[in-house]
Amino acid sequence: MSKSVAFHTLGCKLNYSETSALSRLLEADGFVKKDFDEEADVYVINTCSVTENADKECRQIVRRIQRKTPDAMVVVTGCYAQLKPEQIAAIDGVDLVLGAAEKFNITTHLREIAKGPADGGGAKICSCDIEDVSGFHSSYSVNDRTRTFLKVQDGCDYNCSFCTIPLARGHSRSDSIEGVLANIAELGAAGVKEVVLTGINLGDFGKGADGGRTRDTSFFELVQAIDQRADERVQRFRISSIEPNLLTDEIIEFVATSRRFMPHFHIPLQSGNDKILGLMRRRYRTDLYASRVARIKELMPHCCIGVDVIVGFPGEGEQEFKETFDFLHSLDVSYFHVFTYSERTNTLAETMKPVVPVHIRNERNKTLRNLSYQKMQYFTEQHRGERRHVLFEHADKNGMMEGYTDNYIRVQVPYNANLVNTIADWTV
Repeated sequence: MSKSVAFHTLGCKLNYSETSALSRLLEADGFVKKDFDEEADVYVINTCSVTENADKECRQIVRRIQRKTPDAMVVVTGCYAQLKPEQIAAIDGVDLVLGAAEKFNITTHLREIAKGPADGGGAKICSCDIEDVSGFHSSYSVNDRTRTFLKVQDGCDYNCSFCTIPLARGHSRSDSIEGVLANIAELGAAGVKEVVLTGINLGDFGKGADGGRTRDTSFFELVQAIDQRADERVQRFRISSIEPNLLTDEIIEFVATSRRFMPHFHIPLQSGNDKILGLMRRRYRTDLYASRVARIKELMPHCCIGVDVIVGFPGEGEQEFKETFDFLHSLDVSYFHVFTYSERTNTLAETMKPVVPVHIRNERNKTLRNLSYQKMQYFTEQHRGERRHVLFEHADKNGMMEGYTDNYIRVQVPYNANLVNTIADWTV
């Protein structure tokens, strides 16, 4: 009788694409996929290191599994599993912890382990020093929604003072252009209409699996190749989060004239104050960021621009926050993803002073989220009444369905099965 497996994912779109890849590996090995709320023989928890309460969340999920299916095998992988394997292994009910180099060997590990404590007690840990992680494993999400996230790059060579991602994922490395095109062909054959390119530091695409730039390629060359050579059944592409210092004029200019890349960018800012950007060890300042936004809007006035911003970083006083607010208010951008700073072990920022009180961090988060709402409302109203191409998604939500325009405006309409996974000319 076939064994069953269920998955739970915490964190970013990259994690979701990797969970989908793990699911396909196990299904190819004979496992039957179940929903996480169903009883299964194996539960896989793909964790995140950015989540403030990663340990707490993991414990809560394992307890849910134990109450429901106490004899099930529990596997924990992902960024938090790489950073804190011993801490996770000590959680009652966890059987297997897979670090960054081992997550895609999950089928082998499951064949070799039985339910119950490993020799010496606790879960079995299969991990290594992050410096030794060099392979690239492509992954993409399918069956979840019409838009699919395709991982083309992993790891990061930057050393931002607040971030643990390089410790969890290792050096920057990426797929080959031909590898990306092959994955897009698979997605096209599966009926996918839109692919979002994703990575930890996407604009750094081109470094080989050994961490070096062994291939003479760049992210710009990848974008060109996709536009010209990718499977025509995939009609739309988006660029997910890309660092402003890596978003070159040639990329912006190419997207402006592209027939397949959508007018939509997501560009991390993190702070609108240059002093804080310096403390964060970011590789740009506000003048460069503003110039990128201005260039995009000059060529694509209709373009949607999303922004990542962190509030409450050490040293962010009232003046620094005001400058961030004013800078964001002045920019012709469409929405923000606002993150409240939280201390991370083994980061430089953990030792920085003065510390911003948590209640002030939360107040600033709310302030910027309110501004984000206003920005998105304004952006949407600018295009109200326009005819734009909308890709409608599968979900039936209380008799309604939704889709996104080329420039990422959400459209909701009464559910119509004939519209599912189609691109329609629609009035916003």
